[in-house]
Order: sequence, then structure tokens, then C-alpha cells
Amino acid sequence: MRTRTILTAMAVPAVSVPLILAGTASGHGWVTSPPSRAAYCANGTVTNCGEIQWEPQSVEGPKGFPTRGPADGTLCAGGNSRFAELDDPRGGAWPTSQLASGASKTFTWKLTARHATTSFRYFITKASWSPSQKITRAQLESTPFLTVPYNGVQPGSVVSHTGTVPGGRSGRAVVLAVWDIADTGNAFYQCTDVTF
Repeated sequence: MRTRTILTAMAVPAVSVPLILAGTASGHGWVTSPPSRAAYCANGTVTNCGEIQWEPQSVEGPKGFPTRGPADGTLCAGGNSRFAELDDPRGGAWPTSQLASGASKTFTWKLTARHATTSFRYFITKASWSPSQKITRAQLESTPFLTVPYNGVQPGSVVSHTGTVPGGRSGRAVVLAVWDIADTGNAFYQCTDVTF
């Protein structure tokens, strides 16, 4: 009787732990082109990134941006303290991708867990933003320069969106991409550093 009790006690954690981990290990999505901060951490271009180097797809936080959602200064990490390295401006030293002011640009996501989607939206920092500062709502243009509605449709595993970036810009900027999920209370957040 005692052996059976011990074996049962050992079996419960052995079965429970993999089930718990399976729920948290599933991925979601990140911006691969132009590379986001999460992408640069995952591919090793940027080091000292903490957990995000293994989970670029997991930058998930509350939806409702800009009126709700992650707190200012935590937007690039989706308000998730596990990925706080994404909010660190690193003295303005994040690698950048070139953008032509007022030109068309395509943004590509890799989705490892596809969700029913409300929209993908792309915001950009104002011309007055400083690369040495964390991103806040006040530093972003109030409306997205690109919105792609999905109306609850589940996107494919790779999605690309093309839009015109603001004109009359020069210097560095950050694009904040927001993937709004239709059937949960969350969204995915990605920051991409660019130079006009």
C-alpha cells in the first residue's frame, strides 16, 4: 500500500510538469523583416538579451494600445518584465534598418502560433524622439501609419504588410508593431529600430 502511494505521488508531478510547460512553451510571433529587437536578440546580432533570445515570439501583453496596454517605458517588451532588455535603449545602439522617408516598406512577421486576429498596426516615434530614451506613448505618433484589418481571420504562418512610412523624416526612429488578437485579451508587441 505504501509503495503504491509513493508511486502515485511521484506520477502526478511527472505528468503535470510537462502539461504545464506545454502551455507556456507554445510560441506566437515576431517581426523578422526588417529585424525587430527580438529578432536581433534571437539571431545573436545583439547579446545580453536575457530570455528573449530563446523566445522572440513571446512578447505578449494586454491589448488596447494606445489607451490601454503595457505601461509607458515597457512597450517594446509588451509590459512583460521577463523581456525588459527590449525596453533598454542601449544608448541608442540597437542595430537599425534603412528606410526611405515617405517610401513604401514591407514588414514581415513569423507566426509560430496563429490566432484569430483583429488587426496588425504600425506606429512610429515622433521626429523629436531621442534614441537614448525608452519608448512612451508621448514619443509615438498618435495614429498608426499602417493598419491591416483581419476581422477575426487567422493569418498564415508568415505574413507581410506593406505601407508608406511618414515623409519628411531623417535620423533614427522606432516602429512599434502591434498584433491585436481577436479572441483573447492580449496583443503582441515588436519594436524595430530604423534609420531614415
